[in-house]
Amino acid sequence: MIRIIKRRDLDLQKYDSCIDESLQSRIFAFSWYLDVTVEHWQVAVLNDYEAVMPLPVRQKFGISYVYPPFWILELGIFSKGPMDDSVFIEKIKGEFRWIELRLNSSNTFHFDSDVGLKMQYQQLSLSDTFDQIQNSYRKDRKKDLRKAKESGLVVKWDDDSNHLIDLFKKSIGKRTSNISESDYKNLREIIRTCSKKGLGRILSVYAEDDSLAASSFVLLHKNTCTILVSATDFSNRGNGANTFLIDTLLRHYQNQFEFFNFGGSSIQSVGEYFKSFGANTVDYPFIAWKKHPKLFKLLGK
Repeated sequence: MIRIIKRRDLDLQKYDSCIDESLQSRIFAFSWYLDVTVEHWQVAVLNDYEAVMPLPVRQKFGISYVYPPFWILELGIFSKGPMDDSVFIEKIKGEFRWIELRLNSSNTFHFDSDVGLKMQYQQLSLSDTFDQIQNSYRKDRKKDLRKAKESGLVVKWDDDSNHLIDLFKKSIGKRTSNISESDYKNLREIIRTCSKKGLGRILSVYAEDDSLAASSFVLLHKNTCTILVSATDFSNRGNGANTFLIDTLLRHYQNQFEFFNFGGSSIQSVGEYFKSFGANTVDYPFIAWKKHPKLFKLLGK
């Protein structure tokens, strides 16, 4: 039986144990991560925490709905053994009138159903030696690395998170108006918490004039290193800083993890950039379902 349990009523030990031991384990689903990034969340729980599905929840005009928060790349169903994911989907469709949620690439939810969309991210296997990985870069990435060496770029690990967030605001944030100051506060706390737990690090690249050229924060979980957030100074892109940053991350983590997740994008131009490092495209399901589409149009959703 699947029950919907509110955060305050969860058995956190059993919940986090399920996430940790699940076939689909992702750092974004742990209770401590959700507590930072989501104000209210519930969980669909199968029996005695044999499988769980965390659900970020908001309300508008008294109507509860599930939404995809910032700084969470994958959620979905987490199970200790193989199972039919569709039973969770049907359960939450009966509980909520509107659902938009990223699942994870290990979920078997069918893309061709009435509630599923196919989204993408890019991932690179780290099984080869670093020299082999670097040799697989496309010509433009190799050209950028030559520029970077000539530009005198300087690497700084564990940089101040405010530097990364300020650069993100000036570049990507300016074009993403729905990111609030509260979201940036959550990001700052996620970086602090993950860094303290040894589950994340900031890498920054500075130009010769000490200006920040590129910066990123990576999450370190199980067998995968994932870029959570990354930013580049658009006015300082001719020195190959972003390519140099990713190349440095790959060099550093190649012997420590099996996969490097670029944080991904279904936007073709962004995806092509990540693929130029030799990455492959991975599909994952995205639930986009409204029980009463006309009602949510009136509500501005």
